[in-house]
Amino acid sequence: MKESKGLSKPGKVYIVGAGPGDPGLLTLRGKKCIEEADVIVYDHLVNEDLLGFARKDARMVYAGKQGGDHTIPQEELNMILVREARKGMNVARLKGGDPFIFGRGGEEAEVLSRAGIPFEVVPGITSAVAVPAYAGIPLTHRGYTSTVAFVTGHEDPGKGKSGVDWRALSGIGTLVFLMGVKNLAQIAANLIENGKSPDTPASLIRWGTTADQRTITGTLGDIADRATQSRFTPPAVFVVGEVVRLRAELEWFEKKPLFGKGVVITRPEPQADEMAELLLREGARVIRFPTVRIAPPESWEGLDGALARIEDYRWVVFTSANGVGFFFRRLREVGRDVRDLKGVGICTIGPATAAAVEKLGLRVDIVPREFVSEGVVEAFQRVDLRGKRVLLPRAAVARDVIPRGLAELGAKVDAVVAYRTVNSGRKRSELDELIGEGKVDVITFTSPSTVSNFFEIMGKDYSLPAGVKIACIGPVTEKAAVRAGLKVDILQETYTIPGLVQSLIEYYKP
Repeated sequence: MKESKGLSKPGKVYIVGAGPGDPGLLTLRGKKCIEEADVIVYDHLVNEDLLGFARKDARMVYAGKQGGDHTIPQEELNMILVREARKGMNVARLKGGDPFIFGRGGEEAEVLSRAGIPFEVVPGITSAVAVPAYAGIPLTHRGYTSTVAFVTGHEDPGKGKSGVDWRALSGIGTLVFLMGVKNLAQIAANLIENGKSPDTPASLIRWGTTADQRTITGTLGDIADRATQSRFTPPAVFVVGEVVRLRAELEWFEKKPLFGKGVVITRPEPQADEMAELLLREGARVIRFPTVRIAPPESWEGLDGALARIEDYRWVVFTSANGVGFFFRRLREVGRDVRDLKGVGICTIGPATAAAVEKLGLRVDIVPREFVSEGVVEAFQRVDLRGKRVLLPRAAVARDVIPRGLAELGAKVDAVVAYRTVNSGRKRSELDELIGEGKVDVITFTSPSTVSNFFEIMGKDYSLPAGVKIACIGPVTEKAAVRAGLKVDILQETYTIPGLVQSLIEYYKP
């Protein structure tokens, strides 16, 4: 718990390099600063997924600029940092790439220093290095060059005369220009006029390290024309040098199996991380659009009654990790703990649910071969349930396959509500905009509730544009999608999140 903040003791500003775009390239120190910040001031090029590391009560200030259009002028931004710190706030100032590589981080640090505000600089992975690497272009190579220079392609317009020594630059093996798309023709002309061969290989990489990465290659003499023909726009990194030839052999990122594919995750936000990580690993554009939110039951009466007599049960059956979480949280809240489960067998519907139980130090006795309700009933065919009590903590709305099937085997089944799935409250316009931009290729559904709530958000009569595919996890979700009028294009054989991602890879395999 923090002490109350007073005006006599200022907070601190952390000028953090947020990396080039891929959220996995944030430094550990940068992540720590985001987690501990009271206020986060972030730029246009900062991946907003990084804001997920922030505390729920942290205040966000968007201070980005795009194409020279400042949301907040630099002078006002400087004052925001000073003002928030003087209130006693710890401020994470997130800047794309590295704050001291053409990021105006030095100017902000000067303002803080003169104002007497404590600050730290957390270096980040600069796009000048990371973006060419993701395009398969090593900036130095023993067979090509051992010299490299980083240059701004957009100098301070108030300087008057250019501070770039074009003749000196023309003699350096690899040149990397940042923010140079608008001045591309002039940059190329200056280099050629000062001795750089027009046949020198050159490359432009847009939105590098992200699923939107786009690369064009050519020569110093024709790259500006190629950019115009391709309607190439910022943000982009411009690389000039013989090392560009290596891209043909070393290109790797754009060859990932799901590169550039926009995949919508409709799972609840807290459960989306595993799937998002797997998709990012394969190069996908991850779009988080949770259609449901997990909420406590309207009443704890049923579950509390079962917990009060937990020793009467021979088995507890969990059909989801959500059921596990709410069950054990409530177990602690009513003054009991896992020791009260002595002698109680545990069955889970699949490996993900089993993992949630095992994290608590408990052993799972039964995991069915098929990760569906019918598989649970089939697994208990080999167990004597006659006269045994079975507790089934589950969602408020669920199929009756398990309670009916176990009852037929002689069990006394208590199905109690442990949680509810409710509409997430997301807006249709959020997804419509991305679909309109052509950034959505697949919408994934992981449960019937994600399907039903999708149509609550998008409208009962909503129809997907041609080309957008539907992927489902398991036959139950597939049936719900079909009933809703969707054509299911992708259905994996293994009813798990890794299985769903693998099915996407197989679907898009050339």
